[in-house]
Amino acid sequence: MPQGTLPLSGRVRVLVVDDNDGFRGSLAALLGGEDLEVVGEASNGIEAIQLVNELGPDVVLMDVRMPEMDGIETTRRLKALHPSLEVVALTGLEEERAVREMLVAGASGYVLKDSPGDEIIHAVRRAASGGALLSPDVTPTVIEQLLEALERERRRTRQLEIAQEALLERGARRQQLIGRVGHELRTPVTVILGLAQTLRRGGLDDQQLDEVLDTLVLRTEGLARLVRRFEAAIEAGLTEWANVTELANEVGTRDPRIRVEAPLAPVMTALNRTAGIRILEELVENALAFSPETSQVVIRVSNDDGVPQVRVIDRGHGIEADAIPRIFEPLEQAQELHTRTHPGIGLGLSLARLSARAMDGDVTLESTGLAGTTFLWSVAGGPSAHAQLPPRIAALR
Repeated sequence: MPQGTLPLSGRVRVLVVDDNDGFRGSLAALLGGEDLEVVGEASNGIEAIQLVNELGPDVVLMDVRMPEMDGIETTRRLKALHPSLEVVALTGLEEERAVREMLVAGASGYVLKDSPGDEIIHAVRRAASGGALLSPDVTPTVIEQLLEALERERRRTRQLEIAQEALLERGARRQQLIGRVGHELRTPVTVILGLAQTLRRGGLDDQQLDEVLDTLVLRTEGLARLVRRFEAAIEAGLTEWANVTELANEVGTRDPRIRVEAPLAPVMTALNRTAGIRILEELVENALAFSPETSQVVIRVSNDDGVPQVRVIDRGHGIEADAIPRIFEPLEQAQELHTRTHPGIGLGLSLARLSARAMDGDVTLESTGLAGTTFLWSVAGGPSAHAQLPPRIAALR
């Protein structure tokens, strides 16, 4: 339906969705007149999707909080199936966050449940004509939240760009270093091979044999020193030594619901710090979104056999079994599950895994159930022994 025009029939076909039978009936009675026609009623999101497919309404007046499937998820699915369908959210005054999420899901406007009847009718008409109505009681706060969300996304995008640039530079430097290693190692290896072939041919007297063996030992020791120098160059040139606990504490200060558990000794590793922060942010934001507002999210840092590991633990209701194979797929949303109602958007888990694997680590789902979910970030670059640490880091342990 083109913006600014009413349906060709002259009457706006409306589907009313609310889990309260009495209130839903009152809405239907309110809207059933003049240029509005109530074509159906639904008590939850699943019923709403079925009726939209069957009846083809112009506008859906959608309650936000409902059992089985809430209005936010229902709106997201309906807009994917019927892009021209208009949705007007029906919310309570205290549901400012839900209003923002409804707008992100595709609603064209919203009104409060206790708004005057004329205002609700006006909102439906405005939606049918391609316009939008935002209730003045909560609009300033919602707009402010949307602006803050956009600013956060802008910062995230820039962080990802920086991390990608660093990883590309790391790859280029790795290739350059590999070429140099091949060139520098070729000479001593050729000499050692020549000495070994001389020994194999035999025919040397005792003095000559001693001279060849001494030269072979010296060349081999020199080759070992050269290899150690290249190992140090790879470590210093391609990565940055970082304390994983510091990264966890930095992310942990951003929300009072986050608790960091970590050993007193630094948990050191070589990684791209910006990418590491971003991995933790994605995992923590996911955990906060799917946890009750009164519960904490734990970032647990450990050093298992010299390899740093970070677990992000929430106290949500877990992930349904049929969704587990898909949670790291691009565009996959765990909130499609009825056990998790948060309607967040984005590629968080997929990006976190990609970033971790780019640094030779991984992000995996370690456990999930009714008591909560744990994601594990296995961090690459952890030293396997105390002697492998640079002197300035060994002194801290």
